[in-house]
Amino acid sequence: MIRAFKTILVTGGAGFIGSNFIRFLLEKADFAGRIVNLDALTYAGNPESLADLAEKYGGTRYFFERADICDREAVARVFEGYAPDALVHLAAESHVDRSILGPEAFIKTNVMGTFTLLEAARNAWKFREDVLFHHVSTCEVFGALGDSGSFTEESPYDPRSPYSASKAGSDHLVRAYHNTYGLVATLSNCSNNYGPYQFPEKLIPFMILNMVEGRSLPVYGDGKNVRDWIHVEDHAAAVWEIMKRGEAGRSYNIGGENEWENIRLLGRLVEIVAEESGQEVGGLRKLITYVKDRPGHDRRYAIDCSRIKRELGWERALSFDEGLRKTVRWYLDNALWCERVRSGEYRTWLDRNYASR
Repeated sequence: MIRAFKTILVTGGAGFIGSNFIRFLLEKADFAGRIVNLDALTYAGNPESLADLAEKYGGTRYFFERADICDREAVARVFEGYAPDALVHLAAESHVDRSILGPEAFIKTNVMGTFTLLEAARNAWKFREDVLFHHVSTCEVFGALGDSGSFTEESPYDPRSPYSASKAGSDHLVRAYHNTYGLVATLSNCSNNYGPYQFPEKLIPFMILNMVEGRSLPVYGDGKNVRDWIHVEDHAAAVWEIMKRGEAGRSYNIGGENEWENIRLLGRLVEIVAEESGQEVGGLRKLITYVKDRPGHDRRYAIDCSRIKRELGWERALSFDEGLRKTVRWYLDNALWCERVRSGEYRTWLDRNYASR
């Protein structure tokens, strides 16, 4: 069975993964329906990331609603007004460092927000089977690995930070609503994403922009923490395959099969940025500094994504080197977007255009 949807509600669609997912659905996927983007537009939500699509599809295939996923009345109004038959839940507080400094926002948004959405979907859809609640999560819920092995869908949960604990809680809620109320739901746990429109506090855009500006390149601890990386468009394609053909109640790991030590990744970034910007490799390498490791810093993540490859036929399309070069080029070519996001200048534009919505 292949599911078909008329209206997809995407939470957090103005964020990094959300905006890329919407872009994928409207421009590259076999989807002809409507998309409703529900986003509170907090610090990492930027509707400018979708401004071209809003102009092209606004009022016909693309709709934006500014609302907090914890606001029950607002969420209910969106369900009533648009009658979505699918929900892709991406809205989340997602930065580990921020969760260490201020965990309350993570519990509120990631746990209570997910609960609010589940209740709204349950009440709106009743016992319908032609609907889907897809929950996007992270591999960080599984904790950390040693020097070998990979996380599978059966790996025990062992979150190590307030962020990963809040995402683990939301995963369990989604499974509980499927098992208790029969809500048609699927889940995915993904490794580290990279690509265009990512908020510049994250590792890859942070390092690229610091190199361009001649700033320090700080590396936590010894730099040998290992992460698996996947391009955000490959992630979007995987989520879409799960939505169409994934088994209800089942979770799917999405990974790039692409492990890199942080310090090795930074070294490759230095080479690519130097090539693309005309800077000297040696000068950029001198910017690398080592800083005190952060609390609860998981040593290694690795994703076994054989289930989604075997059952749904998904494969990543981009090699890491190709994806990394495309990403570097995007940040070099979109300096104004980066400047407006980092300075907060886009908030003025945002308030002017979305304050009353």
